Amino acid sequence: MTDQTRLLPWSTPEGKPCVLVGTGTGFMSRMADNIEGVQLGMAGDLLGHAADTLADRKATPEELRFVAARLTESLREVHRIAESRGDRLSAFDQSDGDDSDEEDDDPQLPAGAFG
Repeated sequence: MTDQTRLLPWSTPEGKPCVLVGTGTGFMSRMADNIEGVQLGMAGDLLGHAADTLADRKATPEELRFVAARLTESLREVHRIAESRGDRLSAFDQSDGDDSDEEDDDPQLPAGAFG
């Protein structure tokens, strides 16, 4: 397997993106996978909370702003995950396009590749 780049689900303290270069099978890749899983799970939970808050006619403007702020943070994380996975799928598709004589010309994505 050749080295590939991966946008990680965190950034530097200055807000710059962090990128990992490697085969995608090491400790940092597994840690990034776990963090993405947590972020996606939290996004799902937040959607339920936001729906409840919006349905509550007694919700205050402060509560609505709080939910909007959390939704914005979550959407930023989910967008980063989607970008990272899209980049990896593009690299996967490009590497699939070579004319090598390998027997397995129908590679499979790993289980859970889409969440």
